[in-house]
Amino acid sequence: MDPSKLAKLQAGARIGGKGTPRRKAKKPAKSSASAGDDKKVQGALQKLNMQTLPGIQEVNMFKEDGGVINFRSPAVQASLPNETVAVYGRPEEKSLTDILPGILNNLGPESLTALRQMAEQLKVSDGNEKGTAGESGDNADIPDLVEKFDEQD
Repeated sequence: MDPSKLAKLQAGARIGGKGTPRRKAKKPAKSSASAGDDKKVQGALQKLNMQTLPGIQEVNMFKEDGGVINFRSPAVQASLPNETVAVYGRPEEKSLTDILPGILNNLGPESLTALRQMAEQLKVSDGNEKGTAGESGDNADIPDLVEKFDEQD
């Protein structure tokens, strides 16, 4: 071979200059802090034998102040023996009046009565805050006396 051709090939094959390392150093992947927390949560849920529940389109959590935490298309895992449910997704804070028309057809009879009681309590508590209702919040759950209990038959 020609020495000039060989010098050209050697010059083209060299990657770094004199004193450079011969291989690249691997840089560790940057991970966010929440990724580590998610792994810890998933590990704890696996210990509880959580099973994914498919087909859940919406989750509503009713708060005592009348607000609703709404999850659209969440990931839900449950463990019946441990009585544990985990809901993952983006929550939205909504009021009960905004969400009520969409959930009425999903409620059973006992849920409807509980919803009515919640609405009545909200009305009474709103009235007490405004000062228009005559009853106090503590006496709102006590029914009125209808029968005379001290008379004997």
